[in-house]
Amino acid sequence: MTPSTVAGRLVSRRRQLASAAVVAVALGLLGMLYAALAPKGQASTSADPAVQRGHTLYNQGCSSCHGFNGEGGKRAPSLVGVGAAAVDFQMGTGRMPLQQHGAEAPRKRPAFTNQQILDVAAYVASLGGGPPIPQFSTADWQKADTAYGGALFRTNCAQCHNFAGSGGDLTYGKYAPSLSRATPTQIYEAMITGPENMPVFGDRQITPDQKLAIVKYIRVLKTQADPGGAGLGRVGPVSETVVGWLAGIGILVIVTMWIGARA
Repeated sequence: MTPSTVAGRLVSRRRQLASAAVVAVALGLLGMLYAALAPKGQASTSADPAVQRGHTLYNQGCSSCHGFNGEGGKRAPSLVGVGAAAVDFQMGTGRMPLQQHGAEAPRKRPAFTNQQILDVAAYVASLGGGPPIPQFSTADWQKADTAYGGALFRTNCAQCHNFAGSGGDLTYGKYAPSLSRATPTQIYEAMITGPENMPVFGDRQITPDQKLAIVKYIRVLKTQADPGGAGLGRVGPVSETVVGWLAGIGILVIVTMWIGARA
């Protein structure tokens, strides 16, 4: 082997080592940058008793999916930045804690008391960011304009929730739930947190006063009588046509059988 060949191999090996070193340094710097910038939940050290109680409840009922510090994981998203309103909505409607994974979390009886939900919401809020639980009185939404709320609802909500708030199917097993059981606070929280497939309506898109008008309209729908008789789920002409068709055909069949028996 000639000296020039040996020298060439040494130069090639040095270049390979240098390339490997550059890649290693770049990966190390990338890892440190990600560790510095990635959102992290931190266990709260607040002296607030509600936060401390909420931390204990969170570890018992939420940490197995969302992580001990709200950092999330493969089974559930991070809770850093979601805010107290999202927790109050998800736990207040019984959607969380989740019993089993599916296309959408169904509404069910809450597993925690109201005070426990507020405590967990306080702990999650202490992780940083997110909208707080909205504070308004019954008089605030009752004085809103119902007709204006109806126009806003039909423009922004009826495409999924039906013009009467009865809900409807979406794609891939998902659905927009009925709003008949939603409280005024839950309706408002849904608009500012965007649960499931619902978009977030910020105050620049729908102002707080407009949100209260939508709340008023939905509450009026809940108590409004059906002037035409049975509501049939308030899902529109489909159910009315089905009932009319089946009832009409049924009556015709009975009449036909009666005529045949008389003949």
